[in-house]
Amino acid sequence: MGLAVTGQAVARALLARGWEVVAADDRPGPGARRTAGELGITLLKAPAPDQLAGLAAGADVVVVSPGVPAGHPVFSLPPGPEIVSEIELAARWAPVPMVAVTGTNGKTTVVTLVARMLAESGIKAVAAGNIGLPLIEAVDSVPAGQGVLVVEVSSFQLALTSSFHAAVATWLNLAEDHLDWHPTREHYAAAKARVWLNQGPEDTAVVNADDEAVMAAATRGSGAPRSRVVTFGRQGEYTCRDGALMAPDGAAIAAMGDLPRSLPHDVSNYLAAVASAVPAGATIPGCRRALLGFEGLPHRVAYVRESGGVRFYDDSKATTPASVLAALSGFDSVVLIAGGRNKGLDLGVLRGGASHIRSVVAIGEAAGEIA
Repeated sequence: MGLAVTGQAVARALLARGWEVVAADDRPGPGARRTAGELGITLLKAPAPDQLAGLAAGADVVVVSPGVPAGHPVFSLPPGPEIVSEIELAARWAPVPMVAVTGTNGKTTVVTLVARMLAESGIKAVAAGNIGLPLIEAVDSVPAGQGVLVVEVSSFQLALTSSFHAAVATWLNLAEDHLDWHPTREHYAAAKARVWLNQGPEDTAVVNADDEAVMAAATRGSGAPRSRVVTFGRQGEYTCRDGALMAPDGAAIAAMGDLPRSLPHDVSNYLAAVASAVPAGATIPGCRRALLGFEGLPHRVAYVRESGGVRFYDDSKATTPASVLAALSGFDSVVLIAGGRNKGLDLGVLRGGASHIRSVVAIGEAAGEIA
């Protein structure tokens, strides 16, 4: 269900393994039609609920793409076929261990860093998932037993998993997000916690010690990991002390003054990345080299230029109040340009950054709410 980038990768992978594939998409674009033609598969446009139910009745598995909205009839199908996400299907075929990273903010940065830390340590690493390369495509790019898959996973994808397993599973943080898809914050958190669901004693769960909700999930209830727990943050095992990033054994990972960037959220991401990379085989020197060469990703508090004594930063990947507040915490005086479309979030929490803000330029559909 859904034949955009992820759906197309799923179709190719299934066909290559001898499956018969039928695709459905509510608004198939030219790319979806072209791919369906090239692959020789049926593509149905916006099937009615009864037609969709009829298709599913004859199927072994229904693979739902991340962009399919929560109210879609595919989620109300009668019992029968297994309904899974692309990462669930891909994980069943993964020939190497996986590092999975989830959280409201920072996922792409941490996945990028973990892959670089492993590479700097002499381990073949492929970054996949929401970072751009579908996991189901990446599983065929790593020979069996030769490397690690580092995967960015979303709450949508995790919600439709049953056997998904990562040797290292990292939960970065939890803030209100995607409440246009998840009915409640609790449902959203429960989906995130599934990253630990199938871990065992030999695996590692990486936990943000500074995030109360993540720590609570890691230490209480049936969803808590059964694996070894490693923490990061101000109160974590991997922490920042005496002007340096520190490992649990007290060894310095990198001096803060040597890092190209060191805003508060940068430091949290660095610690999360090291805590995730080391259990996957990275060395501290390899982690250090990756950190010293990392200048951030585009659109994430990325420095643009200075003009008239004003420094301009592009943080357009900040799509939640929590990520905006994280960016604001690194500056004393900010003119904030914010807005767009609200996805059911409480924007009132932005008041928490008021002490850093001297002016606001409110734009887009949510301009009134922002103001």
